[in-house]
Order: sequence, then structure tokens, then C-alpha cells
Amino acid sequence: MSNPILNEKFTDQERVLDGEPMTVNGTIQVTAFLAILLVAAAAFVWSRMTLGYTDLAIMLTGGGAIVGFILALIICFTRTKFLVPVYAVCEGLFLGGISATFEASYPGIVSQAVAGTFAALFAMLILYRTNMIRCTDKFRSVIFIATLSIAAVYLVDFIGSFFHMHVPMINAATPVGIAISAVICVIAALNLIIDFDFIERGSQMMLPKDMEWFGAFGLMVTLVWLYLEILRLLAKLQDRQ
Repeated sequence: MSNPILNEKFTDQERVLDGEPMTVNGTIQVTAFLAILLVAAAAFVWSRMTLGYTDLAIMLTGGGAIVGFILALIICFTRTKFLVPVYAVCEGLFLGGISATFEASYPGIVSQAVAGTFAALFAMLILYRTNMIRCTDKFRSVIFIATLSIAAVYLVDFIGSFFHMHVPMINAATPVGIAISAVICVIAALNLIIDFDFIERGSQMMLPKDMEWFGAFGLMVTLVWLYLEILRLLAKLQDRQ
């Protein structure tokens, strides 16, 4: 989801005076490195699950989710770049277990979700580069409010699950539930526009080289969320068949 580190409030003090500045290519390289860590961790947990080490896989999945969430908050508010690779590994552990679980129930769903995530990524990149979608202040505000609202609903649903209560519709494989998931996928995809804008403007304003890690971090947070939402949407669609 959107995170506080990707904001438009750059100051003169943040601009680089010595050394190398942030670049788009540098951010892409960092993103690729983080993606390798994530995929490697996910593949490890997936292999543990398929080989029958279920308890270990569940422990790694849960631990990855909890530690990853805590690290994301720390990174957002402290801008500690050394924690970003650790975050990528934790997210990989979490995604590996979740993906293996979905794949066991819906064969072929993971490859479809991955393809859908990349399709959304490239579609948003094209829309951004051709200026068909402009990242204005109003656009940021609307997407931020929408993202925050989704997070609030998910939080209420998570807390309610401890009391065997859930927010109506969001988990159901009904036409309304599917429509809600589709809308959430769109909101998640539109967050990519904000990520692209941060990376491009950061390089134009010659922010410090370390900001490449936070641009890549923000992009990874959005892509992980988008992948999970597409996974949920595809599962609902298959349940309707």
C-alpha cells in the first residue's frame, strides 16, 4: 500500500551536494536485487511446503508476515536502507507460503496472479509515461484516501476474525465480493503511478543515492499488495465456476 516515505515534500536539504545522486536506472537495479531476494525466499518456503515440511513453512510464513510488517513501519519512519533487503526476504517468506497454499487449492492460480501483476505494472508504466494518467496533487489525495480506507476495512476485518466476525462481502465469492476485489486491484495498481512519480522526480531533483532504496521499497510494497489482491480476485472467480 501507499507508505509515508513516498511523498512529494522534497526540500533543498535533501538534495545531494556531494557524491552520486539518485537515478531511475539505479532504482531499477535496486528493485531487481530486492526482487531476487524475494523470489529466492518465496521459492524456499514453497519447496518446504511441497516437500511436506508444513510446520516449518507455516512458521516461516507467519514470521515473515509479522517481521515484514514491523520492518516496513521502521523503514517508513527511519529511512534505514539496510533494512530494505531484510524486508524483501521477509515478504518472500510470507508470499511463498501464501502462494503455495493458494496453489494447492487452485492449481495454476499463482502463475496467473504473477502474470496479472506484471501486466498491471507495465500497463501503469505506459499510462504514466504517455501522460494518460498524471500524478497530480488531487490524484495523490484520492488514491491515498482510497488506500487508507481499504487498510481500515482490512484492519477491522482482521480484528473481527478473532471474534468470528467479518466485514460483509469483502471475502465472499459473490458478484459484489468480486466487484469489490476488482476495485481494490485497480486502486493498488494506481498506487504504482505514485511510485513512478516519486522515482522520476527524485532523480530529477538529484536526491541522495540512498533514496533509490526507498523508491525501490515503495515499489515493492505496492507490487506485493497488488499480487495478493489479484490472487484473492482469481480465487473468488474460480469459486464461482
